[in-house]
Amino acid sequence: MGPSRYNIVAEIPGSARYVLANLLSGQADIVSGPELALLQSHQESEAIEDFVEKGYITDPLREKQRYRLAYIDYLEQRSQEEVQVFFAPTYNCNFSCSYCYQLPYQNSPEALSAKLTDGFFAFIRTHLPHRKKYITLFGGEPFLTGRSYFSALTRFIGLCETQQMDLAAVTNGYYLDKYLPALEKVNIREIQFTLDGPEHIHNKRRPCNGGKPSFGKIVANIDECLSRAITVNLRVVVDKENICSLPELSRFAIDKGWTKSPHFKSQLGRNYELHHCHAGTAKLFSRLSLYAGLYGLIRSHPEILEFHRPAFSAARFLKDHGELPAPLFDACPGCKSEWAFDYLGTIYSCTATVGKNGEELGKFYPEVILNQEEISKWQTRDVCSIDECKECHLQLLCGGGCAAMAKNSKGSIMTGDCRPVDQLLSMGISTYF
Repeated sequence: MGPSRYNIVAEIPGSARYVLANLLSGQADIVSGPELALLQSHQESEAIEDFVEKGYITDPLREKQRYRLAYIDYLEQRSQEEVQVFFAPTYNCNFSCSYCYQLPYQNSPEALSAKLTDGFFAFIRTHLPHRKKYITLFGGEPFLTGRSYFSALTRFIGLCETQQMDLAAVTNGYYLDKYLPALEKVNIREIQFTLDGPEHIHNKRRPCNGGKPSFGKIVANIDECLSRAITVNLRVVVDKENICSLPELSRFAIDKGWTKSPHFKSQLGRNYELHHCHAGTAKLFSRLSLYAGLYGLIRSHPEILEFHRPAFSAARFLKDHGELPAPLFDACPGCKSEWAFDYLGTIYSCTATVGKNGEELGKFYPEVILNQEEISKWQTRDVCSIDECKECHLQLLCGGGCAAMAKNSKGSIMTGDCRPVDQLLSMGISTYF
């Protein structure tokens, strides 16, 4: 018997206590320094018996068996997960965002064609036949207004309706109102908009091409969606330039009544260097520094939590459900529960790779070509196949991170995109408990 290799210990900020968590046993506790020392001492006591019961102290062979059974359960559940199918009908955009990572992409003058659209639907019917799935429009900016493009995308949306495919979209939100008559005929999962702060901050970061402000029209389209009971997922792309405006944006959303709507939710997206970062790396946060900054802001401006409740690793889940999530053997959905396709007939693993030269995994039009060797790498990537993850005690909370980020920084998807999940969890425990 001895301490579990999957114990996670992190000091809670501003206290002399620690969070002790174990994803394999599903237990989490707040403990004192002396209790933590007792965990390492192996002395017999009532507290030690409690540690054994909760799996913080265990027999290594039994723990290996528990790990294997949990992994088998994970594989079975993953095989039944719903698939999110991203489709980029264009890489063009009507905005000039200061941090656009797609800026160097070579946009083809080819338009979305009826034959390619039909080929896309035929491919997902044939190659994902027994999986529940839905489509998410991506880009570029999917909702543009050129006459031929509008007609082609409206036809695409109509096929989602006739084939009973749910639809979501990731959009800057500027021209969304033009497409609402077509969208309302489909079951819409959500529309993701982006506001990067209050009006003066957002318009500086995300103006229309030519410099025209975009904030007011996006806000009007958010209002319109909520009035029609269409779920809005409001995303804020955060870096050092705009994080301090988060309290003001939160108050704006609260005053608008958005946060009271059952059809409103929000997310924070870290601005990071994926393939290219037009904003420059000096403005970027690491994952840890972003959440540390956010933690400090929330302590000073608790109204932020009415607008957005950060995950802080598993802390929010623990608060909401009273238990830890299941062990995370894989944090990357690419080629498993996520695929990405574009209007040129190309197949990619996910939104982080779509459109990037060298990341292609095949074609679905004009003929079907699949790079099975590369696809297999994506599909077998998890903490059991990444060497640096195998011995890491954080593996079941980190899940190996993002494969695209790992490849971008280390040259291979079979490396880890390490996440400071223990430190995030400690900040989250302080925030929510």
